[in-house]
Amino acid sequence: MRSKARLATCLGLIAAGSFAAFSASSAERLTLYCSPQIEWCQLMVEAFSKETGIDVAMTRKSSGETFAQIKAEARNPKGDVWWGGTGDPHLQAAEEGLTEPYTSPVHDQLHDWAKNQAKASGGRTVGIYAGALGIGYNEDLLKSKGLPAPKCWEDLTKADYKGEIQIANPNSSGTAYTTLATIVQIFGEEAGFEYLKGLHKNINQYTKSGSAPIKAAARGETTIGITFMHDMVTQAVQGFPIKIVAPCEGTGYEIGSMSIIKGGRNPESAKAFYDFALRADIQVRAAEAKAYQVPSNGGATPPPQAPKLDELKLIDYDFKKYGSSAERKRLLKKWDEEVNSLPR
Repeated sequence: MRSKARLATCLGLIAAGSFAAFSASSAERLTLYCSPQIEWCQLMVEAFSKETGIDVAMTRKSSGETFAQIKAEARNPKGDVWWGGTGDPHLQAAEEGLTEPYTSPVHDQLHDWAKNQAKASGGRTVGIYAGALGIGYNEDLLKSKGLPAPKCWEDLTKADYKGEIQIANPNSSGTAYTTLATIVQIFGEEAGFEYLKGLHKNINQYTKSGSAPIKAAARGETTIGITFMHDMVTQAVQGFPIKIVAPCEGTGYEIGSMSIIKGGRNPESAKAFYDFALRADIQVRAAEAKAYQVPSNGGATPPPQAPKLDELKLIDYDFKKYGSSAERKRLLKKWDEEVNSLPR
């Protein structure tokens, strides 16, 4: 009996030791789904790993693609944190119960617009940066083709620009979905979809990634790109002839967000990254990766090249409505049926 008792005790200690070893090793890992530009994703991974010793596996995909992946993996989550990308799909993920509520100790340092994102989601996501939509064009190409410089959204439907414009597909890109929702809010839904049909005639390609159109414009592959202004700044800072236009009718904006994935395998590492990413000293490092969004921490000074949001004509973007699952699905279905199905 004593031998059996000793054997049971040994087995129990072995099991406990195995569990402790698993827990320790689990705490030293993080799987990060990243939606901003790859250079910024890599900078964040390297800085976090260097500070904490936590091994990070990172995948970079656009907002729409990442949301679809998290949804597909809901029964067996592979990721721990979704960092960056437009806030609308983060809000949808929160609504569908795909992310976990968490309030960081850094929360009180954030701008109100970042806190409002958390409030709207029941604490399941938070704002990490902001950026406004705009029109970017290659000045050299525009001049060589004798085209007028666009000043307004309406200008982009003119026949002059046939085959000269790129924008991402709103099914895969949070940037393009924000544009879709912005047009609907500026013009109204009926007139907005008529506008999108007119714009469709001038599109040469719907890209997968939201930043791809302005990169193509920088390389001379298209004349005009519709994306976020900070992505245009990235190209201009590198010396490409990109000019940035704030549309005369006003424009929408994003609250780039961060969420902890529900059921992730490394919850403690996820919280550590969450706190890390909200710190002012980390957010100011974005410029090292040529990322020029406006940071959410009030103690983080935006890079001088960042668009001045307070100087732009921003619409009162309805994040709650257009971040809802039902509205997003409805608008995307309507866009597929009424716009993307048309010939160009």
